[in-house]
Amino acid sequence: MGKKFFVTDCEGPISVNDNAFELAGHFIENGEKFFQIVSHYDDVLADEIKRPGYNAGSTLKLILPFLKAYGATNKNMMEFSSENVLLIPGARATLGLMQFLMPAYIVSTSYEPYIKALCDLTNFSFNHCYCTRLDMDSHPLRDEERDKLMEFVSSIVSNPDFNNLERIFWEDIPRMKIGSLIEEVNPVGGLAKKEAVLDIMAKNGFQASDLMYVGDSITDVQPLQYAKENGGIALSFNGNEFALDNASLAVITDNTVITSMIADLFNRYNKELVMEFAKSFGRDPEKAVKDYPVNPQLTFKLAETNTRLEVVTKDNLDELKEDSSKFRKKVRGESIGGLG
Repeated sequence: MGKKFFVTDCEGPISVNDNAFELAGHFIENGEKFFQIVSHYDDVLADEIKRPGYNAGSTLKLILPFLKAYGATNKNMMEFSSENVLLIPGARATLGLMQFLMPAYIVSTSYEPYIKALCDLTNFSFNHCYCTRLDMDSHPLRDEERDKLMEFVSSIVSNPDFNNLERIFWEDIPRMKIGSLIEEVNPVGGLAKKEAVLDIMAKNGFQASDLMYVGDSITDVQPLQYAKENGGIALSFNGNEFALDNASLAVITDNTVITSMIADLFNRYNKELVMEFAKSFGRDPEKAVKDYPVNPQLTFKLAETNTRLEVVTKDNLDELKEDSSKFRKKVRGESIGGLG
């Protein structure tokens, strides 16, 4: 048995935010609706069509020219992100404990300015983060292209037809000079998240069976699947259907303390004990925390939360999808909670 290591997505398991959605709402006219349409288009390309070479989470590069057109810069994106980080209750303590217990990493599709802001707030090491890097200021925007992009926003919001988006994103924008901004950025989502996990393992000599991965959305499918198939822990945290389809454990909660508890047990013992604990917890939470060697301080904190923990099976999957979807919208809001 090697050294256990912990990898988590950020938005969902750690923070309430969807930073890109919020940036779109802040900068772009009708930005929230615009983002929801592009996000759904991204889900279709990644999950239904499965376009070769297309990664889930590419919404974050597709919207960049539009953010630029409405005045987004490196500076004001950083300022907005720093002022608007909203953590899931318990997240600061969980990240602190993870860094104390074992090697801990954040692998997130989020933009770099947001992850830097979150690290500053939580004292998490930015050197242990993988995220979407970008430089808005290195791409000048012509006035005529700015006007055209604003027209495209109006067109997408009024006509969210698949073929309209196909034409705008893969025919019109690539002919524009600002199209280089999309080409340059590589969002850390889907397969890129799995590649980040593999990079962590290669650099440190970790084994897949020693991985605990926490995710909640379509961008976490591949790393969750990888952890599950290789004997690690694949944890859905208030996950949507995409995450739950690929998770071994499901948490529905208003606090990250259960993440800390599972990670602590996994670090001190093994996956088998974690799975036994989860089965017991699903039947009787109070008895489970008495019968298993959980950290007493975490047990005390857990009692103050609304938490459900289940082993994901074929029998309970549909119920978990429905309940987790409802709860994620309660925790993160209807608009963000409903995104893929």
